[in-house]
Amino acid sequence: MTTTTPARTTTRMAALISEIRTVVERGLAPDLTAYLVGERLAPHLGATDLLTPTQQEGDAERYRQHILHAEPDGSFSVVALVWLPGQETCIHDHVSWCVAGVHQGEESESRFRLAPGAGPARLVATESVVNAQGEVCGFAPPGDIHQVRNSCSTTAISVHVYGADVSRLGTSIRRVYQLPVG
Repeated sequence: MTTTTPARTTTRMAALISEIRTVVERGLAPDLTAYLVGERLAPHLGATDLLTPTQQEGDAERYRQHILHAEPDGSFSVVALVWLPGQETCIHDHVSWCVAGVHQGEESESRFRLAPGAGPARLVATESVVNAQGEVCGFAPPGDIHQVRNSCSTTAISVHVYGADVSRLGTSIRRVYQLPVG
């Protein structure tokens, strides 16, 4: 993933950040925070004035992360991920709660769980979903192992809100899984 910082914040993005701040400041449980942030994000998805043209630029080599906002106290970050056709993440989980909404195109998500047992660790696929423009999903660790892919033939853009300072950490990923799936 390549990372860039924002050139500017649009008026709509500033309003969204304010709405997210109001939710996060309540100090609720991570899963409830993710749910409520998702409710705030959904109405903004697909709006032409949410992102600047620069914040919608992809990278031919890998999906691109544009950091749109990092709250000064580190309580949340907002990023735009731009995916060219076929680009995908590794199988991973996150350092904090997360909300993702599809702004443009569609994304396929495969979800996994660690298999219990005495043998070697492995992942078990639990669900595959396709999220279209306007759809939002949210989750909180544990239980957030997944892989995301642009499954459409055009550029896909998603807006993600993480309960961590991605500008300081560089990523929201806690662990990458390279275990057998089965």
